[in-house]
Amino acid sequence: MTTDRDLGPGPPDEYVEAEIHRLLTEDPAVAEQGITVVRTERALVLYGEVESAHRRDEILRRVSERFPDVPITSDIGVIRKQAPTEIEQLP
Repeated sequence: MTTDRDLGPGPPDEYVEAEIHRLLTEDPAVAEQGITVVRTERALVLYGEVESAHRRDEILRRVSERFPDVPITSDIGVIRKQAPTEIEQLP
C-alpha cells in the first residue's frame, strides 16, 4: 500500500520513519530491534549493528522494496559473531 506521504520530493516525514522502524522490529523476516531510524534533512539513516553483511543487505533490500521513493542511507555496521582466532598481544 502506497500513501501520499511515501511519495514526492522533500524529506521523509515522521510517519515514514515510524513505519520503517515498525518494519524492522515487527517483520518476522527482519526482527531487528537494534536498528535506529533517524530522519535527516534529505534522507532516513539506519544506524546499528548486525551479525553479518548478508543480514545488513537483506534489511536494506526489504526497506528499499517497501519504501522505494524514500532516500535511505545506511550506517549499519557488522559485528563479529565468532570468537577471535588469534590472541591479542598488548604492548
